[in-house]
Amino acid sequence: MFSGIVEECATLVAMVKDQENVHFTFKCSFVNELKIDQSVSHNGVCLTVVSMTDDTYTVTAMKETLERSNLGLLKVGDEVNVERSMMMNGRLDGHIVQGHVDQTAECIDIKDAEGSYYFTFRYAFDKEMAKRGYITVDKGSVTVNGVSLTVCNPTDNTFQVAIIPYTFEHTNFHTFKVGSVVNLEFDIIGKYISRLANCQTSPSN
Repeated sequence: MFSGIVEECATLVAMVKDQENVHFTFKCSFVNELKIDQSVSHNGVCLTVVSMTDDTYTVTAMKETLERSNLGLLKVGDEVNVERSMMMNGRLDGHIVQGHVDQTAECIDIKDAEGSYYFTFRYAFDKEMAKRGYITVDKGSVTVNGVSLTVCNPTDNTFQVAIIPYTFEHTNFHTFKVGSVVNLEFDIIGKYISRLANCQTSPSN
């Protein structure tokens, strides 16, 4: 489990395809604090550390993960947002993030707001999935590339987020352009509420 408060950007230094899997090797400042089997969020995707060197670590993504997220689009040299799993004795500064990416979205607009930035994203809308909580709501939470953010101006298939300078500089938001593909995880609490509401309105067997 994660909080959506990104620690830093890690740099992809190598990638190796192994049948339907891809092994990604990253470099970041806290490599010496990691251990094998530890979970790390990469652009919001929870992956397990499988091997390490003195200054790099490697994780493996399977086919479904590559297809559902933007990890399959990565190239050597790209930056990803990384966060280690949340410690239960700490403050929850963002919101509850599972690291289970739901789908991708496309950046369709970036506006400079006199120091801060407004990013607009568009995602594929599915009516049945929306009933299960795969939606954004005004002032609700959403995770974009692993970053916990507050939604504004949502429509059926778009939403906007405001990014302060610190977040812009310390995450890979500073690399985004119109057309960039990002990972989305919708709010787990919203999913549970939607599921319960649908169960109550469904006819009993």
